[in-house]
Amino acid sequence: MKFFDRKKEIETLLEIDEKSNTNAQFTVITGRRRIGKTALILNAYKDRTFIYLFVSKKAEPELCADYTSEVEKKLGIKIPGKITKFYQLFEFLIELSINQHIIIFIDEFQEFLNINPSVYSDMQKLWDINHTEAKLNLIVCGSVNSLINKIFRDNKEPLYARQTQFMHIECFTTDVLKQILEEYSPSYPAEDLLALYTFTGGVPKYVELMIDNKAFTKAKMINLIFRRESVFISEGKNLLIEEFGKDYGIYFTILSKISTGVNSRTAIEAEINREIGGYITKLENDYSIIEKRLPLLAKSQTKSVRYYIKDNFLNFWFRFVFKYNYMLEINAHDKLKLIVERDYDIFSGFMLEKYFRQKLTEQQSFTRIGSWWDRKGENEIDIIASDELSSKTTYYEVKRQKARINLEVLKAKSEMFKQATGGFKDYQEDYVALGMEDM
Repeated sequence: MKFFDRKKEIETLLEIDEKSNTNAQFTVITGRRRIGKTALILNAYKDRTFIYLFVSKKAEPELCADYTSEVEKKLGIKIPGKITKFYQLFEFLIELSINQHIIIFIDEFQEFLNINPSVYSDMQKLWDINHTEAKLNLIVCGSVNSLINKIFRDNKEPLYARQTQFMHIECFTTDVLKQILEEYSPSYPAEDLLALYTFTGGVPKYVELMIDNKAFTKAKMINLIFRRESVFISEGKNLLIEEFGKDYGIYFTILSKISTGVNSRTAIEAEINREIGGYITKLENDYSIIEKRLPLLAKSQTKSVRYYIKDNFLNFWFRFVFKYNYMLEINAHDKLKLIVERDYDIFSGFMLEKYFRQKLTEQQSFTRIGSWWDRKGENEIDIIASDELSSKTTYYEVKRQKARINLEVLKAKSEMFKQATGGFKDYQEDYVALGMEDM
């Protein structure tokens, strides 16, 4: 698959590089694994000379031998002496950058914690001494977000506040997903677009796997995911075990329950028979894997809090791969595909609602977007979007089959919402039905 999108990110990276000609820049790039952080840098600086240092799980002297070779090749110089410590290499490069512009990209930066944690304090010392004179564009990224955040956001860490910029890389937008399908499958139906969104969530690596394997239809996507040698089957564990550490089993159980619609803390605790407050807090704040939703305009202390997995792929993985792993262990892949087909309409219906919520957010036409449900969960409104500037509110009902939507029922629910919250009473109102054909 060719490289798509990222125009704004590339513009920002090129601007940063221009600044680094006069003032050293230290950029930290964050984002979930497979989001394309490395590909972004390689594309942004493809026409410029830069040093690429990948922090693999090797002893420090071995890494430095690799790095020395990279530096000598890219800069056309010979480094005097033998480099065995990263401190030595970074000192050489930052001092060299006082007289010439240098771009350094360090990938999997958090791995220094396992190799030599003193690297961070060494870098801090050298950066503090030299950055005002250096013409250095230093970029670092890593695939374990909790560790990257600790390194740069914890005020007890040596590199705290040393970065000049954070860049968080997001998934492809809904418009970019449509652009990709139009490129490779011009006559695609809405069902295939929804499937691509449901299974990948716009994560570039997953989209690339689908496109490169010519899995342009829902059926082919499901076949690719559940092939016996599929990388998708082990992907959830590969993504999260390092993040969660020894407690991964508890986290996985909680996420599995949320993926099946058990999304209140009380309901989860009842099902797994244990208190989960600390785990929920970490999943939301430290790992950014779940989000807490309240009914629109509800008080923050409401008992109506619901939790959702933010990442589409992980939501799907916990709902079908983790839950039915016992089937995969006996190679019942075809049976599991039948279960996915059986439950797909309900699962993708939720994803369709999420798709439209994301699309409305990307349009930036509203000042507030949310959902609403009463305390008993008997009355719900899928999406409420309001604009304070124009005093307009639009109420949306979302279903796969648009013909099943009754706008009179939606209007009645909107009255319940206004009565319960006291909100948007003087706003101009609109009621909209959204279905697959509106994607």
